[in-house]
Amino acid sequence: MTTAPPAAKPARSGADSQPPLLTGSGAILATLEKLGITDVFGYPGGAILPFYDELMSSTAIRHILVRHEQGAGHAAEGYAAASGRVGVCIATSGPGATNLVTAIADAHMDSVPLIAITGQVFSTVMGTDAFQEIDIVGITMPITKHSFLVTDPADIPSTLAEAYQIATTGRPGPVLVDITKDAQQNTAPFIWPPKIDLPGYRPVTKAHGKQIIAAAELIAAAERPVLYVGGGVIRSGAEKVLLELAEKTGAPVVTTLMARGAFPDSHPQHLGMPGMHGSVPAVLGLQESDLLIALGARFDDRVTGKTSEFAPHAKVIHVDIDPAEIGKIRHADVPIVGDANDVIVDLIEAYTDAVKTKRSDATALVSRSGGVAEAAAPEGTAPDLAAWWARLNQLRTDFPLGYTEPDDGLLSPQAIIARIGELSGPEAIYAAGVGQHQMWAAQFIKYERPHAWLNSGGAGTMGYAVPAAMGAKVAEPERLVWAIDGDGCFQMTNQELATCTINNIPIKVAIINNSSLGMVRQWQSLFYDGRHSFTDLETGHGERMIPDFVKMADAYGALGIRVRKPEEVDAAIKLAMETNDRPVVIDFIVSRDAMVWPMVPQGVGNSSVQYAREHAPTWEEE
Repeated sequence: MTTAPPAAKPARSGADSQPPLLTGSGAILATLEKLGITDVFGYPGGAILPFYDELMSSTAIRHILVRHEQGAGHAAEGYAAASGRVGVCIATSGPGATNLVTAIADAHMDSVPLIAITGQVFSTVMGTDAFQEIDIVGITMPITKHSFLVTDPADIPSTLAEAYQIATTGRPGPVLVDITKDAQQNTAPFIWPPKIDLPGYRPVTKAHGKQIIAAAELIAAAERPVLYVGGGVIRSGAEKVLLELAEKTGAPVVTTLMARGAFPDSHPQHLGMPGMHGSVPAVLGLQESDLLIALGARFDDRVTGKTSEFAPHAKVIHVDIDPAEIGKIRHADVPIVGDANDVIVDLIEAYTDAVKTKRSDATALVSRSGGVAEAAAPEGTAPDLAAWWARLNQLRTDFPLGYTEPDDGLLSPQAIIARIGELSGPEAIYAAGVGQHQMWAAQFIKYERPHAWLNSGGAGTMGYAVPAAMGAKVAEPERLVWAIDGDGCFQMTNQELATCTINNIPIKVAIINNSSLGMVRQWQSLFYDGRHSFTDLETGHGERMIPDFVKMADAYGALGIRVRKPEEVDAAIKLAMETNDRPVVIDFIVSRDAMVWPMVPQGVGNSSVQYAREHAPTWEEE
């Protein structure tokens, strides 16, 4: 993502060229409008009141009043992830600002372009422990690309423009702008376009030519290559050139949790998702490869397992726009700093040349030896990977993605999620919470395009789904938007259903209700001798339903549906899809004994991937 603030037309000469005098609050609003911001999510309070007073007059910006600041942050994330545009959230000082911290950290981990605007107490009382004074700049420094404190209204246009540029260029991420109340109230000339001064901030998008050539030669020589695709490919909009590179090289492709949809699931070269709960072909494909072409991926622990045992025989080409990621976890034989889209374009050209050279050299060698060269493949086509694909296809045959039907008479969560995907199709947007339902949604819904799958990957934030789906629906109002949530996650942010009802944001919520903290319970079953300590939520399996999600949906003005039988599943999903005058909540009562498979336990190598529970008793956490 390499967008920059839109340039304004030059001011006219003469008396009319004098910049208008605006309050700081007026400058915030004018700057947001000039940056092209059309939607913001926020919650007012004392230190941000001057701006909220100004915001009332705007006809260009829609403000969505959330019910909790964390919801504003996740909604802004969902907005950005679904659309590729920057998300904006607003809060007051003190607890309002700290309630944004989880969402800001989430955006930082997952490279989501976000601008968080917070009010701050009067500059004259800062440092005195004034009412609702919190050093939010200091708190957020480790979890933002940059944090600004503004005390002068004259600095507001340039600071917000700089925040926009930082958030949306290079590796996208969150930027916080904290503005004192007196800066909002005082006046200053509004100068646009402002001077942007970011010394030292020069993201590299174009890679070094020698590195591109070295990478192309490695790919042309590899016998077991794998394209290891991370979320950076989606952030850079590189899905089309990725498809071209994959088809030209013939290499298998794996897409991480953050990259689902970057490469079509239906494509025959796609092996699935790698990692702790990845498909066996994807996990072992990485393990047995001789070359990893890592594109916008960061070798996180959920993909690598025990790092020292990850892909032990593979050389690594690592492409990332953030130089800090390269070599951080795994040594890169060919490090390439640059934007994924730009790098892949150059890599395709260099690879074509490398293959031509390789074939020419082979033909010349045969001629010099007095032999007759066999008919060569067309120049620039992929090398022979038949043996590699034979191995991978055998893994596909031996370890297809599937699940075991529950034997307790309750619904299969995997079947429900798969059916949501089948009925809704690839043009829908699916936002997931964190836990078992997140993994099942990543596994059993087929993703054919980027921006269709939203989730909290790095931070693993429970409560992400409902507000993120809300933000996605605001950004993409014509798309069907699902929040696939667990009963635990749903109880953290379900108050945003009120926001959805009041603002006509008709998202669909599928609660995969196993009446427990499912992923924690799974680990307790596997690693703690079945001691299910404090993971029972009592939301649907016993006589009590605390709370009753259908009644809760009704209280929020949403349509509530409960499903207990397999024959009710399709009708409930279709009714939800047809209901667009309010949000819909479906309470699917599912088996609490269902587990996510395959699985690589934390602390072991990926070669220990297990396909089902019957293979698991020898595992021990390290």
